[in-house]
Amino acid sequence: MPDNETLNIISTVANYGKRLFSFIRGRVKTDEDAEDILQDVWYQLSNQPEAGAIEQISGWLYRVARNKITDKHRKQKEALLDDFSYEDDEGEFNFREVLLAESCSPEEESLKRLFWDQLFLALDELPEKQRYVFVQNELEERTFQDLSNETGENIKTLISRKGYAVKHLRSRLQNLYQEFINY
Repeated sequence: MPDNETLNIISTVANYGKRLFSFIRGRVKTDEDAEDILQDVWYQLSNQPEAGAIEQISGWLYRVARNKITDKHRKQKEALLDDFSYEDDEGEFNFREVLLAESCSPEEESLKRLFWDQLFLALDELPEKQRYVFVQNELEERTFQDLSNETGENIKTLISRKGYAVKHLRSRLQNLYQEFINY
């Protein structure tokens, strides 16, 4: 049976989860960003030595959420990597923003050039059809419908190919991605 501290956290999540998510979502670009920040808030709450001793839990939660939102915005501005993130488990992976962002410093330019080089090496490892769908959809911003009309392939087939490409690229570029977000 869970202890009182765990029950208090569960109760807090149930009572404040939807409102806190709405608060965060109104201040960030995507649902995924809001979910990440909300998860960080719950994580910080769960790591408080005496979470039950917090007098104004709602004030504490919103203050932590505001701080996390500010941290996210600050990190994005400093690194110029606005939307470089994994979108979801279905394989959406957005490279455009980081690859096409204007660099302000030689270090950022060097990192961007390194990423381009590694991306193209990883793309060369893919089967031709997977590489084509990924490049056309992600880098050229073409829709699956356009690609389907051009190739005669079913849209679901194209989506599946891109999914396989993304899984490979995600695996292959994970370390470099970590360097970017920690830069």
